[in-house]
Amino acid sequence: MNIVIDSKNPNAEMLFGHLGNVCLLPTAEITADSVRDADVLVVRSETKVGRDLLDGSKVRFVGTATIGTDHIDQEYLKAKNIGFVSAPGSNSNSVAEYVVAGMLLLAVRTGTPLARQTIGVVGVGNVGSKVARMGSALGMTVLQNDPPLARSTGDVGYLPLESLMNADIISLHVPLTTAGNDPTRHLFDSDRISRMKPGAVLFNTSRGAVVDTAVLKTALAQNRLSGAVLDVWEGEPSIDTGLLDLVTLGTPHIAGYSLDGKLNAIAMVYDGVCKHFGKEPRHTLEAQEQDGHAIDIHAPVRSLEQALHDVVAKCYDIEGDDRMLRTAMSVPSQERAARFRKLRTDYPIRREFAHTIVDVDPSEIAVRKMLSALGFVVKESPRFSSQKERAQNS
Repeated sequence: MNIVIDSKNPNAEMLFGHLGNVCLLPTAEITADSVRDADVLVVRSETKVGRDLLDGSKVRFVGTATIGTDHIDQEYLKAKNIGFVSAPGSNSNSVAEYVVAGMLLLAVRTGTPLARQTIGVVGVGNVGSKVARMGSALGMTVLQNDPPLARSTGDVGYLPLESLMNADIISLHVPLTTAGNDPTRHLFDSDRISRMKPGAVLFNTSRGAVVDTAVLKTALAQNRLSGAVLDVWEGEPSIDTGLLDLVTLGTPHIAGYSLDGKLNAIAMVYDGVCKHFGKEPRHTLEAQEQDGHAIDIHAPVRSLEQALHDVVAKCYDIEGDDRMLRTAMSVPSQERAARFRKLRTDYPIRREFAHTIVDVDPSEIAVRKMLSALGFVVKESPRFSSQKERAQNS
């Protein structure tokens, strides 16, 4: 069996090696010619999979190591009897942690505690539900919108989208769709953005086309919104640098790029391939968990948001990713798409909060509670224990 896999997937050769010949290719080299003799193709979101790529090939199964599937022509795959699997929820923690990092940075910059703010979560699936949970842990008022879930569950806690428009922060976590009961392309258009609370901030970590770029640019330029945090862009990898100039934080579609998220995704695709071909899996996700050493961080005792931000920033530096993108996009326009791709290809290893141990003074109850709710491993430092023992014995 010949297996072509996007080289950005970690541990792919180790996982798939027993199934056949594994060929790891950079995204740009996954072409009709390079997949012609493949039986299995494993891609990420940059690769468009459909007739143009697969016609005339031997491909019998396609996997995407991503939660989104808008880059896959599933109707074509069905028509050709080609198996398919994606990785829903695989990087949900990573994306939720990205949103938390952005919100904490904005709270520190503005001096506005998150506990005084309302977040509207649009799409309450694998990612959105975690964002909602973390927002609640941070003391925020959380409003949730998810029409499909509202219909299937009858839960009145899922509000109409209009009911979220007075939120201080709106965070988007929907798939990109153009048909059905709930199309999401340009869900946030001129009408929707005009209804948002003046001075609100829009987060988009879903798909770029969920937001109308031209409308968002106008809203930001006219200070109708106080900011935007964008990880996804219309027209990727050729992004609108005029919009980048206006947003508060901009990153190159890497919110879900934690090592943990990638390991989860490739393991889910591997399991799907084994199931499709009737093979017994030989490796588990636990066996892949490399580089899982924890990092000791001593949380500073200052304002709550500042303390949380300082810990999160040492685990994930969202400002660094923002600077990285702005620097990359400062080149001539014809070079920008390649630079955007390269940022994603060369993205450094990032671990999720659960791989970080935080030493916190036991007297800082609120900090300890919130860090634990965000997924950090919180322990009482020996130095604090020693101080407490000396105080008790004196």
